[in-house]
Parts: sequence; structure tokens; C-alpha cells
Amino acid sequence: MSSSSARKNILLLIPQLTYGGAERVFHDHGQELARQHRVIECVFDSRTEVAFPTQNQLVALDVPAGAGIVGKLSTFIKRVQRVKALKREHNIDVCISHLEGADYLNLLSKGPEQVLLCIHNSKRHDPNIRGALGWLRRRVLMPLLYRSADCIVPVSRDLRQELIDMFALPPQKVVTINNFFDVEGIRRRSQEPLPVATAALFANHPILITAGRLAREKNQKALIDVLHALRTQGQSAPKLALLGDGPLRADVIGRCQELGLRSWQIWDEQPLTEDYDLYFFGFQANPFQYIARASVSLLCSATEGFPMALCEAMACGVPVASTDCPTGPREILAPQTPATQYAAAPEWAEFGVLLPLLAESTLPTVALVWAQTLTTMLADSAQRTYYAAQAYARVQDFAPTKIMQQWESLLNESPQ
Repeated sequence: MSSSSARKNILLLIPQLTYGGAERVFHDHGQELARQHRVIECVFDSRTEVAFPTQNQLVALDVPAGAGIVGKLSTFIKRVQRVKALKREHNIDVCISHLEGADYLNLLSKGPEQVLLCIHNSKRHDPNIRGALGWLRRRVLMPLLYRSADCIVPVSRDLRQELIDMFALPPQKVVTINNFFDVEGIRRRSQEPLPVATAALFANHPILITAGRLAREKNQKALIDVLHALRTQGQSAPKLALLGDGPLRADVIGRCQELGLRSWQIWDEQPLTEDYDLYFFGFQANPFQYIARASVSLLCSATEGFPMALCEAMACGVPVASTDCPTGPREILAPQTPATQYAAAPEWAEFGVLLPLLAESTLPTVALVWAQTLTTMLADSAQRTYYAAQAYARVQDFAPTKIMQQWESLLNESPQ
């Protein structure tokens, strides 16, 4: 960070601090900004779990949720008023919001302070933006309100272009700043030992690993079909390890049963043996010690912003194979290629392998393509070593100091 920056009062606003990529970025930003500024973090409700404890002051809006349309509208108005009061009370110079609900509160409570929006996910491809309310958000609220921000900060270059195209935002108002990663910290934590039985599993078998919340947009269910395709191609050695938990746990496990694959689940409290096809390790406080010992790390998401899990695997020094989904993977693994390019076949890119999207409509065909590509990767240790080194070199571009300097330059601009 530039030592010449004036110390500012910064309010960081997010709906909640439960486990998630945006929440982790919010937390990391808060810690880094606090090195030079006074930072107050704000969530909507003090009763929600805080997965990322902070050294900064943490406040909550704590406006009880109303019932029905009138009640919800009343809650929303009271939250806007509460944010406005917080901004006055703490003499806020800059308010940075993360996630759409917080963006609306930030914009509608705007006073003399600088208002910045940090955009983490695709608005065009988000499966959760649907129906009449989704239409209202996409066609009315975001295009209308986002223009009044001083600056909109998407976490990937492709997300920037999407925002400009969809909402007709002035390009000079939309500034890409990628997420950052504590590469040294991740590498250090990745060297912590695994439990004995788990260590033996990783030592004795090629492990394909994926990390992320078990949710629709993360698309882990499709990986079950990829493993099944590996088995039908005669590949009996590779195992699939899944790190994370979430609302689609039962769906993903159900798909294993449908395809006749045996799964070990940490929630069952059964002894871990090497007799299973898949291993559900659930949420792990330190996922890096698992990822670092895998043969290949996989990202299978249907949509992303700037995928944390992909870069964290690269920081662990593991070769990566990723879906070429919107947005982020191509920017990370093939930065010299155009954003409009999408992998229709395996693309052995500069920093990792890009693969076609595991869409439901083409899953049987694409799962075979993934399986064939992973068979090739697992058979070639020299190639994996090369891609592991390339991945580790690339992730250095997202070191905290470099990224936070970009944020500092934004903080030094006057509100518009």
C-alpha cells in the first residue's frame, strides 16, 4: 500500500459472514485495509453465524424481517435508514459493499461518502436470478441504481465487460480488481499433516479433488458423472475427494448411488478406508493440506466471478483442470486469449487445462471428454509437474500487496 494515502473511515457492508467466497474476500479486504485505515464491518443480522472473525469493529443492522411484500419493503427501508445513520455516526469516508443486497443499501443511503460496489458474480449467468423478481433485479434495479455508484469493482475482466454490456454503465466507472491470495500462507498451511488414514489414501491413489460449497452454481453433481465415465473407461485407480458442504449434499450423494459409486462421508463417522470411489470430507478449516496432496484439482462450476478455489489450488502447487465457465477461469489460466473464447474441446492453456462446461444438456458427452483429459493428465507425471509450476507462477500475480495497491488508488479518488 502507498504510505502517502490519507487515513480514512471505511464501512464494509455485506449481508452475512457465513462460509463463502465473497464473505472470505470481504474479510480479507477488511484485514488488509485496517493496516492503514479505520475499518468498520457491517452485517445485516447479529444472529447469523460469523465464519470469519475480525479484529475490526463489527456492527449489525438488526432490523427484524417483516412478513409479506409490505413487511419486506418496510424492512428494506429501515435497513437503508440504519446504514445512513451508521455512515453519519462513524463519519464514513468510503463505503464498500459486497453482494447485491448490500449494494442496494449502500447506494440508497448515499451521502457525501465515496460509494464503491465490489461485484463477485456474473449477473447474466447466475441461476439464482430468475422469475419475476429476477427480471426486476436484472432489468430495472441494477441498471438504474448501479449508475449512481462512484465506482463499480468487478473481480474479473470478463465480469467488467458483462456489467458494461448489460447495464450500459460508463466504462470509466467500472474498474477490474482481481481477488488476492496469501500465497505464502496457503503454501505454509498446505504442509500441515493429514490424519494417518487420509494421508495413506492420498499416497496410494491418484486423487482428483474439488473444493467448494455444495450448491447449484458449483455443479459438483456433474463430477460424479465424470468419475463414472472414468470407471467405464477402465480407470479404477483415481478417487474423487470433495471438500465442502451445502444444500445440495443429498443430491450429490444421491447421484453417486444412482451410478453405483461407493461414497465415504465424514458425516457418517465411519472409519476411512481405501475401498470407496468418492470421499466427502465436508467443510475443512484447512482445505489446503488436502489439495496439496492431490494429483489434479478440479473446478466444475457453472458460473463464477473470480474463483477462489482455483487460485488457492494453484497456490498449493497443484495442476488444475477447470471448466471454462463465465467468468474467471479463462482470465486466470489463459490470460492472453479473448474473453469471448470458450473451450469446446480440451484446451491445454498456459497455466492449466480448460474444459467444456458440464451443462446438463450435454453432460453424457462432456463427462467423457473430461474423463479422457484427466486420464491423459494422470498418465503423464512430467506434464503435471510442468502445470503445477505454471500454476504456482501465475498465482503470484494475485499477491495481496499488488492487489491492495489498486484498491488504495481508488480510495484516493474523490466521490463523483
